[in-house]
Amino acid sequence: MIPLGLPDDLSNWVERSFGHVFATPALCRTALTHRSAGADHNERLEFLGDSILNCAAARLLYQAHPLADEGALSRLRASLVSGETLAQIAGDLGLGEYLRLGPGELKSGGFRRASILADALEAMLGAIFSDAGFDAAAAAVARILGPRMSDLPAADALKDPKTRLQEVLQARGLALPVYTLTAVGGDPHAQSFTVTCEVPIFEIAAVGEGASRRRAEQLAAAKVIDLLPVEIREHI
Repeated sequence: MIPLGLPDDLSNWVERSFGHVFATPALCRTALTHRSAGADHNERLEFLGDSILNCAAARLLYQAHPLADEGALSRLRASLVSGETLAQIAGDLGLGEYLRLGPGELKSGGFRRASILADALEAMLGAIFSDAGFDAAAAAVARILGPRMSDLPAADALKDPKTRLQEVLQARGLALPVYTLTAVGGDPHAQSFTVTCEVPIFEIAAVGEGASRRRAEQLAAAKVIDLLPVEIREHI
């Protein structure tokens, strides 16, 4: 029989990490259960936590950057709640030590896998929301994201390569880059796209390859930026 409460070490970890004490401990157990470990897994709570995280992070950024426009706030939020950032936070908190994984995931080191850690962190936020409401979940978000707020780069630095390349050319009245899909390969479930990005006025071009056309375009644009004349590149 599953005990009604949480083990002391888990309960202490939750309170220390998220500032929360669960009134319904089963929610915490579910949040930390990967689908490989049983039917009562954390995917629904992850879905809920993702929305809570985005809303709470948006509010934090809105308050912290009163002069930032919508685009800048969106880029800052995307950086703050990215899967990579969430996995790093989960790792720093030691979340992997408390995950419930199936035998296969245990053998393959699932407790260190970035996607599993990020998903479980979102699930914990969903569990806190379900247990005590939005204010409690938002306080947990502020607790885990707060230390990273001051380390965020300038919003302009977070623009993707395509946007940065387009803006620097437009600012000088130059023609936009030309993207050409040159190849699509691989199986339907694992395709690879090859795209060429050209800036004819400078007679430069670069090729990018990625799992989506958009990703290939971004990689090609990043390479083109590196090839631009110094006097152009230094303003990006």
